[in-house]
Amino acid sequence: MMLIAFDSTQQALRAEMLLEYAEIEIDICPTPKEITAGCALSIHFPEDDLNMVKQVIEQESVEIRGIFKPSSNGYDEVEL
Repeated sequence: MMLIAFDSTQQALRAEMLLEYAEIEIDICPTPKEITAGCALSIHFPEDDLNMVKQVIEQESVEIRGIFKPSSNGYDEVEL
């Protein structure tokens, strides 16, 4: 599962609505402490949906801190 971190709760909730509308399976979760973000909410989504998630974020101008992939040292940021 990949993770989107946000700087604001408003953007997290907006992304949740948009991704659910796009029928992407997501879970709201607390932002892991390894990721510095301004918002305590993050969204998990399947790695297979990465391209669709990027598309929704770009088309709808959702402000995110970043997209992260779990790694052996915690999380690595994915290039957008």
